[in-house]
Amino acid sequence: MLNGPTTFDVDGMSCEHCVRAVTNAVSAIPGASDVRVDLGSGTVAFVAADVPEVAVVDAIDDAGYDATLHHAP
Repeated sequence: MLNGPTTFDVDGMSCEHCVRAVTNAVSAIPGASDVRVDLGSGTVAFVAADVPEVAVVDAIDDAGYDATLHHAP
């Protein structure tokens, strides 16, 4: 389960429509709040409260994009 500030890398975003699609997909996940998508860095950041990682990956996949949990260098 994911808890606290969380970031995923999202592949395939290229426009504002993509940003809205990913924002809506993650916002619809129970326990995800304060969703922010950054087109430039290709990431989505949000605050998680007991959110399964697979729920995020599946929601973003359903929106048409590939997502992986971001690991800071």
